[in-house]
Amino acid sequence: MAAVDSFYLLYREIARSCNCYMEALALVGAWYTARKSITVICDFYSLIRLHFIPRLGSRPDLIKQYGRWAVVSGATDGIGKAYAEELACHGLNIILISQEEEKLQAVAKNIADTYRVETVVMVADFSRGREIYAPIREALRDRDIGILVNDVGAFYPHPQYFAQLPEDTLWDIVNVNIAAASLMVHIVLPGMVERKKGAIITVSSGSCCKPTPHLAAFSASKAYLDHFSRALQYEYASKGIFVQSLIPFYVATSVTAPGSFLHRCPWLAPSPRVYAQHAVSTLGISKRTTGYWSHSIQFLFAQYMPEWLWVWGANLLNRSLRYEDLSCQA
Repeated sequence: MAAVDSFYLLYREIARSCNCYMEALALVGAWYTARKSITVICDFYSLIRLHFIPRLGSRPDLIKQYGRWAVVSGATDGIGKAYAEELACHGLNIILISQEEEKLQAVAKNIADTYRVETVVMVADFSRGREIYAPIREALRDRDIGILVNDVGAFYPHPQYFAQLPEDTLWDIVNVNIAAASLMVHIVLPGMVERKKGAIITVSSGSCCKPTPHLAAFSASKAYLDHFSRALQYEYASKGIFVQSLIPFYVATSVTAPGSFLHRCPWLAPSPRVYAQHAVSTLGISKRTTGYWSHSIQFLFAQYMPEWLWVWGANLLNRSLRYEDLSCQA
C-alpha cells in the first residue's frame, strides 16, 4: 500500500507541475482551431462573393471597361472557343488565333452570325517559335485591343516519365505553353498601357498547384504562367491593366469520352460554355481564380493537401483516366 500511495502522490505532483503546460497547450489548440475556422469562413465568403454575387447583378460593360477588340489564342476548341463566344456575347469583336484554318473560319462565322460582331482569323502555329510573331504584331498594330486571352497550350501525348518524352514534345511545351503567352503579352501590352486600360487573362491549370508526376514539364509550364500573370498584375495594376491568372481544373470538352466520369459529374467538370460564363464574370474582380465554384473548392483542398497526398492522387488519376480527360485540363 505504501508503494501505491507513493506512486499516487508522485502522479499528483507531476500533474500539478504540468498543469500550466496543459493550459498553455489548450490555449494554443483553441487559437489554432479559431484561426482555421476563420480561414474557412473567409474562403467560403470569397467563393460566394466571386462566383455567385456577380452573376446576380447586371452584366458589366466590357467594351467601356477594357476596349472593343479581344484576342483569343487557342480559340478553336474547349475553353478558348467558349471564352471567345462569351466575350462576343458581351459585344466585343473577336480576333481568333489558332493553327487550323478551317476550324478557325467555322468558329469565326458562327460567332459573327450568332452575336453580330466582327471577327478576324489569324492562322499561326505557335510551336514554330519566334518567326510567327512578326505577322501577328503587324496585324494587331492599329487595333484597340482591350482583352487578351492566352489559352493556346501543348500537352503530353499521354502521362509518362519525363525521360520518355520525345524532344519535339518538350519544345512544343516550351514554345506553346511558355513563349506564346509571353510574346502575346509583349505585343499587346504597350497599347493597353498607352490607353490606360485593358485585361490579360492567361489560362494556367490546376496541375500548377503542386508538382505533378508524369506531367512534369506540362505542370511546370503552367506554374510559369501562374507566376508570370501574378507578377504582371503587380507591375501593371497601377497603369490600369488587369491581369488574371485563370486556374481551371477538369472541364468536359467534346473530345472527352462520353462514358467518363467528367460527363457524369457536370458539377465537378463543367462544359466549356458553362465554365466560360462563370470565368468571364470574375473578370476585373479576382486576379487569381479557378473561374468556377467547384474548381475553387478543389483548389482549396489542393492548397491544404499534403504534397504526398497530391502526388498519390495524381498517380491514381493518371492510371485511371483516359488521356482525353487529361487533355481537358487547360
